[in-house]
Amino acid sequence: MPFMKGAIKKDEYYVVIFGCGRLGSRMANWLSSMGCSVVVVDRNESSFDALSYEFTGFNILGDATELDVLKEAKLDKADVALVLTTDDNTNLMISMSAKEYFEVPRVVARAYDPNNIQMFSDFGIEVICPTLLAVENVKNALYFISGDEK
Repeated sequence: MPFMKGAIKKDEYYVVIFGCGRLGSRMANWLSSMGCSVVVVDRNESSFDALSYEFTGFNILGDATELDVLKEAKLDKADVALVLTTDDNTNLMISMSAKEYFEVPRVVARAYDPNNIQMFSDFGIEVICPTLLAVENVKNALYFISGDEK
């Protein structure tokens, strides 16, 4: 079974993750434990401290908005790019490069501002919006207001 809905089944996936913060590091650790080849790119060396001792991938210190860094990450070989920095504009720029220039089949990006979701989607980029996810979780926690019983 593929590790991502809609993914083509392969023996091994090559995943490039941009941003090694709380989300990026956890995804890198999990994907590595699933047997994926993982490369993590971040501009802050201390961010890589969040990777577990079991992490078997590689890390690249650099600015992912620079073409040389994307080439060093071998983005052209990636099955999936996860763009998880803390800035929507940076995420859009990296995602568009991954999708258009490097032709990565699956690009998933984080967009904090729900108003930016359509812009990402217009370029064929799959979007995760923590703001909307949090809203849904809070609504579920307040189920009693809507009268829905759990």
